[in-house]
Amino acid sequence: MNLKEIKELINLMNENNLTELEIEREGTKIRIRKSASGSFDAIAEEPVVSKMIQAIKAQEEQAAKKDVMPEKNLIAVKAPMVGTFYRTPSPDAKPYIEIGQTVDVGQAVCIIEAMKLMNEIKSEVKGKIVEVLVENATPVEYGQELFMVDPS
Repeated sequence: MNLKEIKELINLMNENNLTELEIEREGTKIRIRKSASGSFDAIAEEPVVSKMIQAIKAQEEQAAKKDVMPEKNLIAVKAPMVGTFYRTPSPDAKPYIEIGQTVDVGQAVCIIEAMKLMNEIKSEVKGKIVEVLVENATPVEYGQELFMVDPS
């Protein structure tokens, strides 16, 4: 089960006012439950599916935040590929960048692991990091916003 299929299930639940949905396909069992507050909780037998659901929840929270907060001239650093996002070069290292730090063009900002290869992602803009949009060790999609940079 991939991220697109999980998003479709959540959309199906929203369109039909369902509060709970359980599906088993190809050895993967997933249960999605919508709470009274409108947030989704999911239980999956595969840890990868659980991480995908966490990523969807984070994306929904970010979208809700953007609706509430108007953004000034911020530029997004986006994922150039699908994979797993890591803020640090190794588990015991400090993050490449923190909120409030200034980045230069070509400076490494994170790693995306794709097919067991660690790809260092570099900033294409110069400015101050104002927001980190993705949790460490979560799946990201091509073009997904990772960081917001204030170029001024």
